[in-house]
Amino acid sequence: MNVSPEPLAFDIVARIAKRAPELRTAERKVAALILDDLTAAARSSIGELAKKAEVSIATVTRFAKAVGCADVRELKLRLAQAAAVGQRFLRGDAPETDDLPDSLATRIFDDIQITLAHNRSALRAAPIAAAAAALADAQMIYVFGMGGGSTALADEMRFRLVRLGRPVASYQDGLLQRMVAATLSREHVVVALSVTGQTPEMVESCRIAREYGARVIALTAPASPLAQLADWLIPIIANETDFIYKPSTSRYAMLMALDLLVTELAVKQGETSRELLRRMKHALDAYRGGGVDERQPLGD
Repeated sequence: MNVSPEPLAFDIVARIAKRAPELRTAERKVAALILDDLTAAARSSIGELAKKAEVSIATVTRFAKAVGCADVRELKLRLAQAAAVGQRFLRGDAPETDDLPDSLATRIFDDIQITLAHNRSALRAAPIAAAAAALADAQMIYVFGMGGGSTALADEMRFRLVRLGRPVASYQDGLLQRMVAATLSREHVVVALSVTGQTPEMVESCRIAREYGARVIALTAPASPLAQLADWLIPIIANETDFIYKPSTSRYAMLMALDLLVTELAVKQGETSRELLRRMKHALDAYRGGGVDERQPLGD
């Protein structure tokens, strides 16, 4: 039996906006109606769309084909998919123009504080000590991170663990993660960083690592696919707002969890950590020309 392939995915919102100037006047009315409210357009019948746009049903059909859809049914399906990303990305909560720097600073700072407060409560019950013990005992630690925030924080965790004398490597490429996962065993620990815990490549790499005996520490969303694979779950609770113009505050939640985990390891190692950090401070002071400022950040 022949099965028709699914139509290739494309961004219907961008397609309509791009082609609107080239459309007939009546068809541009349909475009304006749809872009004003994707959700309502996706839920409307062809007759309702025609009535609201004050055009004929035939015009709506022509419009659907003009923007690359086979028919109105496909158009509505793509509109529903586009609307699913969230109305906050379709109608921006724009910053006020008055006193912009101060208002933005306050808003960003407040959002960070709220996110940290939410995660502080969750982290109190997290198995931090057990996860730190696993890091202390691991023959090798592999840190996996993908995407905007987790990619950078995977390297951050590698830097922090190196200071404590732990053997560690970080990988951000999905294929490399998969390859590394296939080489692991019981003596290895994977630290997986993912705010959503739903990135398919990350979840699959951790599943492979577990299959070969490696243990997984996941800094991720509770009840996510990645969380279900974890031997130790360090929960990350995202606190996204409708203000889409600033970076996600989940980065700070992830960093707080990372700091807590690595600090627990440092304390657990006691004098070993102290001596390693002393050596590093000595090496840096020699490089900088002497310990002019005793309180300079270690490593910057």
